[in-house]
Amino acid sequence: MAHAPQIKIPATYLRGGTSKGVFFRLQDLPERAQVPGAARDALLLRVIGSPDPYAKQIDGMGGATSSTSKTVIISQSTRPGHDVDYLFGQVSIDSPFVDWSGNCGNLSAAVGPFAISNGFIEASRIPRNGTVTVRIWQANIGKTIVSHVPITDGQVQETGDFELDGVTFPAAEVQLEFMDPAADEPDAGGGSMFPTGNVVDDLVVPGVGTLKATMINAGIPTIFINAEAIGYTGTELQRDINSDAKALAMFETIRTAGALRMGLIKDASEAKTRQHTPKVAFVARPASYAASSGKQVEAGDVDLLVRALSMGVLHHAMMGTAAVAIGTAASIPGTLVNLAAGGGEREAVRFGHPSGTLRVGAEAKRVDGEWVVTKAIMSRSARVLMEGWIRVPGDAF
Repeated sequence: MAHAPQIKIPATYLRGGTSKGVFFRLQDLPERAQVPGAARDALLLRVIGSPDPYAKQIDGMGGATSSTSKTVIISQSTRPGHDVDYLFGQVSIDSPFVDWSGNCGNLSAAVGPFAISNGFIEASRIPRNGTVTVRIWQANIGKTIVSHVPITDGQVQETGDFELDGVTFPAAEVQLEFMDPAADEPDAGGGSMFPTGNVVDDLVVPGVGTLKATMINAGIPTIFINAEAIGYTGTELQRDINSDAKALAMFETIRTAGALRMGLIKDASEAKTRQHTPKVAFVARPASYAASSGKQVEAGDVDLLVRALSMGVLHHAMMGTAAVAIGTAASIPGTLVNLAAGGGEREAVRFGHPSGTLRVGAEAKRVDGEWVVTKAIMSRSARVLMEGWIRVPGDAF
């Protein structure tokens, strides 16, 4: 019996923020995987090690969590005023599909450094010491991200003293600006920051009840609910949620109801193949708690508490795109996020998440009576973990 040999594909394994992913240059992919479709999806599934009924991704590069089951494809941008196109694929762990419906805000921090190190930025733009501004077109959602990447001795600086809760070791700070983060694509929930037209709605959730909800499309479609309305305090850690099958089922029901209300899906059955979006998060007023690392977070350290679910489970820290949604919603009076933070107009919030705290800013203003957010701002870090070649069986895609 003949067996297909493995093939080698140039790739880089990077940490960006509190996520990890396998990065590819588009031109390095096998020809049939250079275009969207079944071959590309099958290749990325095999790279990550999915679908895996054991939910371990032992035979791939995935880490068996939503934060580590990720892939990125980078190409030279043909869009005026941009350097690279950034396409993100969230790989399901136990099902045979790749979700292309949203961005990864954490891995966004690694796109600029990858672009510089892999020849996408002209050498004349890279100083001996200083900062390179990389303009990124986020192809999944059609948005611009501006990345400010530190340079030392002509190379991307990766080490430093910037600390990010949820990441064990310090690294160099990468500042990110998510420009015009609200949705304006028809497929992104009706082309509005608030798809329902309201900053707070009564969301009817079958088997759960009617919940107050802020459904916002900024950074990533997100459904915010009050922690107390579902029996939580906002101080929960992963073990409190992820070991509770009944709770996870409740959150999925909320997510499905919100996705329908936001116009992201037309039928509840579609939620199963759209796991990456929307996100569900619950908010609460400040309270003291011990983070997953044992670090004590005091009520006075934060403006509010937020816990968010990704790919069906509570995230260990906070998704970068959800942080954009948090910062955006916090800047708009009357949203549940804004109210949990004390109400009023604000340009930034520091929120508590399971691993610690994070600060995110947003610039909001009224235009013709409607709230418009011009950009959301936050800092992350990124580091190359490994570079070389990915090997996959030649008949895997």
